[in-house]
Amino acid sequence: MDSPGGGTSAGRYAPSPSGDLHIGNLRTALLAWMFARSTGRRFLLRIEDLDDRTSHEVAQRQLADLRDLGIDFDGEVMVQSRRTEVYDATIAELTAAGRTYECWCSRKEILAATRAPHAPPGAYPGTCRDLTASARAARRASGKPPAIRLRSQTSRFTIVDQLIGEFTGAVDDFVLRRGDGTAAYNLAVVVDDAASGVDQVVRGDDLLTSSPRQGYLATLIGADVPTYVHVPLVLNPAGVRLAKRDGAVTRADLALVGVDIDHIRGLIGRSLRLAGPDETPSAAQLLARFDPQRLPQGPWIVDPAEMW
Repeated sequence: MDSPGGGTSAGRYAPSPSGDLHIGNLRTALLAWMFARSTGRRFLLRIEDLDDRTSHEVAQRQLADLRDLGIDFDGEVMVQSRRTEVYDATIAELTAAGRTYECWCSRKEILAATRAPHAPPGAYPGTCRDLTASARAARRASGKPPAIRLRSQTSRFTIVDQLIGEFTGAVDDFVLRRGDGTAAYNLAVVVDDAASGVDQVVRGDDLLTSSPRQGYLATLIGADVPTYVHVPLVLNPAGVRLAKRDGAVTRADLALVGVDIDHIRGLIGRSLRLAGPDETPSAAQLLARFDPQRLPQGPWIVDPAEMW
């Protein structure tokens, strides 16, 4: 299918403008760029702002940091909050095909419900899946707007990850549109990747378990399932995903302690076995050295109190 930058094959980076990118985000972005460029793909940027629509300035700072790191993009930046009609149209098509249903369950009710054996915590137990017409009418009369869920026809789906291999995970009747009318993450990313020609998804390995849902949904909307690459995260010494609360971890904060963008790139390069001690190679030099087979298989542990 056609895509914004021309051609049919692409990778992407898709940050949420909830705050400035930290060194872990920048590392994943650089990896996504190298995976795409080393395989001849275009590289796209998408702002996932469905929950952060007023954060234009944050998104612009993110884009500036990525560019200064040496990452270039093809085509125009895609912004999810401008695509609500596209998401609604996809849900309408799935509904017309009998693949959705309304759901009035709260998160608390879902967590408390009895679910099938071996179902993961939080998996939807199907409470609203087969309501009678009178039961649906009663819930509608309550005035509470329903979420729209996928009527899944499978409980498991297998995706292929370039680093991990085949991964089979749970697929439940996940939400496509929330009760407040906002398209859910699992729907939006699949629709956007399909529309952009994205066939390679590189992201943190904390999102691995969501990929079977997204791969399955791609097959339902007539899109190809992308090749996934789930890369290890950057963690703090406690083994928790790195965050701004850990100290100087964003570009702006690091600048205040004397760490410029070249040194950030060098630190990331060393963490990926692509740079030597005290070396500050350019993004192009890192790309020339890039070899997925040499990448570390475990997380990068960062202690901002000692590393900078």
